[in-house]
Amino acid sequence: MTTYLLTGARVLGEAPTDVLIADGKIAALGSDLTQGAEAADAARDAQRIEAEGLVLLPGLVDLHTHLREPGREDAETVASGTRAAALGGFTCVHAMANTSPVADTAGVVEQVWRLGRDAGYADVRPVGAVTVGLAGEQLAELGAMAQSAAAVRVFSDDGRCVADPVVMRRALEYAKAFDAVIAQHAQEPRLTATAQMHEGVVSAELGLAGWPAVAEEAIIARDVLLAEHVGSRLHVLHLSTAGSVEIVRWAKTRGIDVTAEATPHHLYLTDELVRSYDPVFKVNPPLRTEADVEAVRAGLADGTIDVVGTDHAPHPREDKDCEWAAAAFGMTGLETALSVVQAAMVETGRMTWADVARVMSFEPARIGRVADQGRPIAVGEPANLTLVDPDARRVVVPQEQATASMNSPFGGMELPGRVVATFLHGRPTVLDGRLVEGR
Repeated sequence: MTTYLLTGARVLGEAPTDVLIADGKIAALGSDLTQGAEAADAARDAQRIEAEGLVLLPGLVDLHTHLREPGREDAETVASGTRAAALGGFTCVHAMANTSPVADTAGVVEQVWRLGRDAGYADVRPVGAVTVGLAGEQLAELGAMAQSAAAVRVFSDDGRCVADPVVMRRALEYAKAFDAVIAQHAQEPRLTATAQMHEGVVSAELGLAGWPAVAEEAIIARDVLLAEHVGSRLHVLHLSTAGSVEIVRWAKTRGIDVTAEATPHHLYLTDELVRSYDPVFKVNPPLRTEADVEAVRAGLADGTIDVVGTDHAPHPREDKDCEWAAAAFGMTGLETALSVVQAAMVETGRMTWADVARVMSFEPARIGRVADQGRPIAVGEPANLTLVDPDARRVVVPQEQATASMNSPFGGMELPGRVVATFLHGRPTVLDGRLVEGR
């Protein structure tokens, strides 16, 4: 395996440091490794990557990625999705269960895990379905999936809510045996039937069926109480309203073991964009108001919201290039997530780069129980790393992205930051902003 020397990298945005990568691990850290006695020979022989002015982060970990394979390879495959992940700085993604067939058995989650291993661009951790066929009625084979080669530790019916409180309680109880977490798509289905966008002033003016904030908040309130009753872990997916932030904040003060996630698009975009009737802005949960965006940013900054999850949801052109009512819900996000967080949180002074590492690497890995990802940048740790140019600016061109779909809501927008290099277990998947092919 090639040895690499990153010179002058700003670890977590701090003082410049040289970083030596050898044998899949961080071999040395120092001010000038080519001159010091320790590791000097290895450093002098290493492939040198000039990193002055660049920020070094632990490899990003996404708890919420839709890779679509098996069954919807027209939208995305594990290979194309993990290429997009690498370009976005991710070294590990959790693949959601709403595939075809649904990932509700050990056989399907092992298939997805092997596809990720064979592609080699990011570690793929399958998310197992909570219920058979995502139908919300009968618990899936949680134990078999947890004990499979894929070692599933996150279960979710994402795309659908586990609406039945009895089923949700049983899932929380069962997951405890495997130190697993139930990740809930908080959406009361009876309050969102026919809904097309956030319920508010804009929906009233446009005449589109509204999606009330309480549909999300009611499920979160119910589930944090269930988690407290059972003594189990709950993760709230794609939290999007000010009320949801307050409920999670209250639950944490009560000592309930709940974590929550915000998406990049809910940190940056509002329902005002729906005035264009462009289906690229149609997403579940919907884009909310400016006040909600502000509350979600504040919740992420103060730790109420634990992680940023992309909810990368690719769709083929025909599912988005149509009238609003017929269009699919969802947006791509792997290749823009870090830039959006930089714009929304770092450049506004709400977060440091160390905070970004916490919400996009350390905490997602902890919640997903991924032992060798989301680790400190320290000697002896696995070399899962992301090197970022924070001063770069780029206009997002969906047609140029690695994902197989083009439904990015950020198309045509200028965003800050550029991933220069990504290392997966010491091997580069991206160098100079380009994929390293032939993996």
